[in-house]
Amino acid sequence: MTTTHRVPITDAGTDTGVPTVAAVHHEADSDDWIVFCHGLRSDKSGSYEQRCRRAVEAGYNAVRFDCRGCGESDGAFVESTLETRLTDLRHVVDSFDPDSYALFGSSFGGKVAFHAAAADDRVTAVATRAPVTTVGTFDEYRATVDREGEWTFDTGERIDRRFFDALDRYPFDDVVSTLSIPVAIFHGGDDAVVDPADSFDAAKQLETDVCLERFAEEGHRFSRAGERRLRDRLFGWLEWVERRS
Repeated sequence: MTTTHRVPITDAGTDTGVPTVAAVHHEADSDDWIVFCHGLRSDKSGSYEQRCRRAVEAGYNAVRFDCRGCGESDGAFVESTLETRLTDLRHVVDSFDPDSYALFGSSFGGKVAFHAAAADDRVTAVATRAPVTTVGTFDEYRATVDREGEWTFDTGERIDRRFFDALDRYPFDDVVSTLSIPVAIFHGGDDAVVDPADSFDAAKQLETDVCLERFAEEGHRFSRAGERRLRDRLFGWLEWVERRS
């Protein structure tokens, strides 16, 4: 069964009422949970629906949601920062109140997942696809923001200084010094958006169990075949985590 929820972000600090984010729960007859975090300009649709359906087949309650400013959630994209996304994730998880859960994040959602996992003892495993682990990923955008005050994507979405102020407050070193649960990193070998070398560097820094896989000939967006393989590897790895614990 699939149900849609509107989750209020009660500490959003806005003057225009309490914003809500759209979350979808794919229910399984289980106490196991996995929550999915989308990328910077993505939303909960498409591959996330497929991943959630596969999660239910594997026995997981699965949750996908739109961060504020994205998809069906309230708010403006320009106000969406790493901090607001961490806040949104926390409220979504708390609304379902699992005793424990796994996290999956893609691209910028991978950074969200890493920092959320480092701060929440309920997280038992964190898996990422092409995660952002260095601020250098956004150097081109930062230079334009420093010069002109904002960066506008070809779709009209904007980021400004707030995005980088929040980004700088969450260095990956915070994750390295805190995270002790198993980590999986999947990265396309031909990714031209997030450098695959960043994931290898991150794996070297982390002091916990790390599964790192390079998907040959896959870019930042995986092909259908690559996505199917990703789902196979993700849930095979989660099965290993369950046996290990």
